[in-house]
Amino acid sequence: MPTVKTVAGAEKNANTAESGISGGIETTTERIIRVETTNVENKNGVTIHSHERLDELHRNGYWIIQDPGRFCFGMDAVLLSGFAKVKPGERALDLGTGTGIIPILLEAKTKGEHFTGLEIQPESADMAARSVAYNHLEEKITIVTGDIREASARFGAGSFEVITTNPPYMIGQHGIQNDANAKTIARHEVLCDLDDILRESAKMLKQGGRFYMVHRPFRLAEIFSKMVAYHIEPKRMRLVYPFVDKEPNMVLIEGLRGGKSRLMVEKPLIVYKERGVYMPEIYDIYGY
Repeated sequence: MPTVKTVAGAEKNANTAESGISGGIETTTERIIRVETTNVENKNGVTIHSHERLDELHRNGYWIIQDPGRFCFGMDAVLLSGFAKVKPGERALDLGTGTGIIPILLEAKTKGEHFTGLEIQPESADMAARSVAYNHLEEKITIVTGDIREASARFGAGSFEVITTNPPYMIGQHGIQNDANAKTIARHEVLCDLDDILRESAKMLKQGGRFYMVHRPFRLAEIFSKMVAYHIEPKRMRLVYPFVDKEPNMVLIEGLRGGKSRLMVEKPLIVYKERGVYMPEIYDIYGY
């Protein structure tokens, strides 16, 4: 039998969680994510390797396969899935999908017709595809291995109503480079940058299509300037604060392809009521 343990978040302690990079928090009496570590293969007809684990998503009974030695999803991805809107009949694309967390959560939370995840790292894309199969979502979610910089050539112009992305936050060599290549690619603009993401998104979005991104506030002026340059008008923004008396460490942004200039700033999203205890809205977003 696989070993089942319960942790709060994924891979990070409380101080790292406040940085906005990961959703991990210190273990408390509020149990957040159940992690099933297993050496069993072919669960639900899907191979799960000994170095991988299953994380429970608390949505529709879904689980996700992750490798703790690579880059596990964090709170930023979960918050983006709660901020993005996908309407019935719409097709959504997630750029830099990693292990597929955003398409899987959006499929659980919305009535979208189909979800596609694009990921350049084959190992991550393979885990994402196996998570899709594990949850029997092959008819709803497609995982594609490929380069964001060539996305519009692959999918075609005006092919999606919604595009989401949780991109690398750090500019080039800025910040501490991680030893693991997978983590460097996920956190730093090594294989794509903000221009690549916005250029390709502008091409692939239908007129009036919506663009959703989670990023860092310190790049907000640059983000808005470049969104406008690529004809994706910023329409909605929400700042995320770790505590009510701290500075924001994440920003959620919605843009409209070809939209008119009018930005709505939503009320702040506060993560922690006190150290180790989420605010009620965060529990709602996670699905507890």
